[in-house]
Amino acid sequence: MAADARNLTGEPLVVRPPDTGPAGAGRPSTTHPKRTVPPPPPPPGGPTAAFAAPARVPLPNASGPREATTRLIAHGCWYPSADPSGTRVAVICDRGGVPQLWTGPVDGEAVHLLDDGPDPVTEVSWSPDGRWIAYTTAPGGGEHTRVLCVRPDGSDRHILAGAEPGSSAHLGCWAHDGSAVAVTVAVPTAVPAPDATAPAGAPGPGPADGRLPAHWQGRTGDTKLLGPAPHTDPGPGLPSSALTVGTAAIGAPDGRTAPAAGFGDGLSAYLVDPDGVAAPVLLAVEKDAATLRVCDLSRDGALALLRRGPRGRREAVVLRTADQVTTCVMPVADGDPWIGSFSPRADTLWLRSNAHREFAVLLAAALDPDGRPRGWSVAASRDNSDLELLSCARDGAFAVLAWNIRGMSEVEVLDTSAAGRPGRDREASARRGTDSGPPRSVSLPHEVVTRITGAGPRLVLALSGSRRRPGIWWLPDGATPLRTPWSSRDEDAVPPGRPPVRPVPLRPTARDGLPLNGWYYRAPGRAPGEPAPCVIHLHGGPEDQERPVLDPLYHEILGRGLDVFAPDVRGSSGYGRSFVDADLGRGRFAAIDDVADCAAHAVLAGPADPARLAVMGRSYGGYLTFASLVWHPDLFRTGIAVCGMSDLATFFDGTEPWIAQSAAHKYGHPERDRELLRTLSPMSRVDALRAPVLAVHGEHDTNVPPGESEQFVRAARERGVTAELLTLPDEGHEFLRADNRRLFRRAAADWLQRHLST
Repeated sequence: MAADARNLTGEPLVVRPPDTGPAGAGRPSTTHPKRTVPPPPPPPGGPTAAFAAPARVPLPNASGPREATTRLIAHGCWYPSADPSGTRVAVICDRGGVPQLWTGPVDGEAVHLLDDGPDPVTEVSWSPDGRWIAYTTAPGGGEHTRVLCVRPDGSDRHILAGAEPGSSAHLGCWAHDGSAVAVTVAVPTAVPAPDATAPAGAPGPGPADGRLPAHWQGRTGDTKLLGPAPHTDPGPGLPSSALTVGTAAIGAPDGRTAPAAGFGDGLSAYLVDPDGVAAPVLLAVEKDAATLRVCDLSRDGALALLRRGPRGRREAVVLRTADQVTTCVMPVADGDPWIGSFSPRADTLWLRSNAHREFAVLLAAALDPDGRPRGWSVAASRDNSDLELLSCARDGAFAVLAWNIRGMSEVEVLDTSAAGRPGRDREASARRGTDSGPPRSVSLPHEVVTRITGAGPRLVLALSGSRRRPGIWWLPDGATPLRTPWSSRDEDAVPPGRPPVRPVPLRPTARDGLPLNGWYYRAPGRAPGEPAPCVIHLHGGPEDQERPVLDPLYHEILGRGLDVFAPDVRGSSGYGRSFVDADLGRGRFAAIDDVADCAAHAVLAGPADPARLAVMGRSYGGYLTFASLVWHPDLFRTGIAVCGMSDLATFFDGTEPWIAQSAAHKYGHPERDRELLRTLSPMSRVDALRAPVLAVHGEHDTNVPPGESEQFVRAARERGVTAELLTLPDEGHEFLRADNRRLFRRAAADWLQRHLST
């Protein structure tokens, strides 16, 4: 914890989760099915030390499932992954006070805790053969993650990747026979890789200091400032210029096409045997990369679908595993990283893509035996709406599509056995009368779907809404969704006596004429026309989108008699690529003005009191909070910045290297755009600050380091402005522990009530 981290009374803050400790020892597995995924050939001379293969690390474990020591009635369940039968799901659930790995039947009460460790779980994936559950944890709540595996009965828990000091591992897809799971390992270039010749148990290198290496200053790579570009829809087909075919798209393990050395992490994608029998197989390498995720493997393992690239410029890459040849590169949309999949025979590729168009659609490509596209077609699209989630059935019979309609979700099932096949395949289907026809809609009991999964004929959905906590629902044979008995009930979303508030949409207009959007929450008990203190709350990203879902923070603020207006300023997703790109470069000044314009709209079109306005936000929203307080110093009475950047130069110096790669595209290059970044930094205008400010940060945040809040608070105090800093222990960029989240909500609401109620 930082030396000046105090609670609002000036006393040191200490909040720790209960220490459950290890529960026993796991049993190593000796079984392994016949491998059907042919491993790629090893690179000549083997991988370099910077890309050392992940090591399997057994962990203490109980012999079976455990129960949580704490049970929260108002809990959330999300990120489901179904077993092969579709009757059981593994989920992330915080009913024990921290997001943990649970499993249970879709139609029964008997849920079990599989990992009672204190580290929050972030992703889950049940193997296709049902023998393993892979999942990702964030040790200490920070940004460096690990990939683990455990048996469905809770035994044989072990780390697959990310155990090495300074490294981070991310979960990819499973091989379709369950013989391997893909993981991506990020090894900071500032930290030497573990010595492969060192004896077992030898200590590894110390943790990274989180700073970019010195040679960042001379980088001349492809990450550069990009302005808004036109995205036009060429029609049902795509032009040949929309497609790249060749071998120069992704770095092969032997380095033939790897980019020149520069700043950032080396990202290595491996196929890892969860049983520990076969050695990890290096699949692909990217140097100085923002992201690299293995999204799907063909049934025979001959093709891999990868997602790579910085925010706003993601790409799908089809890689032939036998010779490391890239056969296809196609732009894809931001958002959910699971961008698509191969058909069972690998003769069709399905992608969620916004290539050369404003909104993401479902694209289909017929593939030749070498994995090269023969042609592309649009299999499903909606006017002015993004395809947000895509889940394809393992047997290739159907795909489930979730569309984003101004923040609300609509779900439909599309028959993919014939739909979208380009060229003669489609014509033959039409002649046989087997073309799919219109998709079938699924009625949702709540506003937003956050994940879709399934096995066999069953679908499992993660749903959230303005009056419920996140929960898991399942569709029996395509009927109306049913809530799993262990997901919290709608009536348990909040304590009795004060039901959640359903927001209403507002449509502000920016001063330059750009239409904006947002959701207004009215505090209970106020007369319709009575002016109310109002908090302008800004989401992160900046590509996130405000959704009509139950936010406990909003519920706490509304309970203090304060309204909340949560707008989507330019740069937000859900309104087309041009809107997302409208804040690039000098467009960020307009995004700062959007905040003031939204506040004015809340006053003119809503019941907000112009003399009692506050601004608050997290991550990029925290940056906008700092910026709004110094660009519009007389508009807001106070502000709360959560994990926000205050100086873009120090942010680049301190953030994770792979985050810097993406951020350079969004904000500007730290060298080539140095003056622009300085001008955009709130610290450059801190002399204009007038309003009291509360800064909140997680002590293990390496996405936006805590120093960003510390330096702004320090500068405010030096200028005689009231400023406080609240640092939450055992938290990273996201606040995941129930005690810390409760403390944050109450501290923020106390601060706002104190400064807005009079």
